[in-house]
Amino acid sequence: MLNRAVLTGRLTRDVDLRYTQSGTAVGTFSLAVDRSFTNRNGEREADFINCVIWRKSAENFANFVHKGSLVGIDGRIQTRNYENQQGNRVYVTEVVVDNFALLEPRSARNNNANNQQNGNAPQQNNGNNGNPFDNNSNGNGNANAGSASSGNGNNGNQGNPNDPFANSGDSIDISDDDLPF
Repeated sequence: MLNRAVLTGRLTRDVDLRYTQSGTAVGTFSLAVDRSFTNRNGEREADFINCVIWRKSAENFANFVHKGSLVGIDGRIQTRNYENQQGNRVYVTEVVVDNFALLEPRSARNNNANNQQNGNAPQQNNGNNGNPFDNNSNGNGNANAGSASSGNGNNGNQGNPNDPFANSGDSIDISDDDLPF
């Protein structure tokens, strides 16, 4: 049996982070995923998919994303049901997130968050801002597992903030003995 869902889309609202009675973090959000085709009017439609994320991953996800953030998620589809106050059985289908990846560079996320607070529209940045998967989570609580940032304090690189060799002017001397293959 196989039950996997891999989605790329934008958050329709901020993550609703709550805690269960036992103290377990749970975040719920909705992801707008564009369809790969257009309708009769030539417009691209989107599906709005409900998602839930648990534990430390939920806390990390809520801290790093906001409404409009471009994210990739990997999880499974789950259907649950409950009885509402009127006595009717209600079925809920959602994606339970196992892993996520933030698909925007950190600078774009920060600019977008600042612009939303100030009421400005986000600005486009056409430069290469490094690895778009710089803050992924694999459920172990390490939000920087894929970070390419070295933190070596090299302020001389102006092009790509995640490339420690950008604009350094130093050549890299590698002999055939240094290569692993």
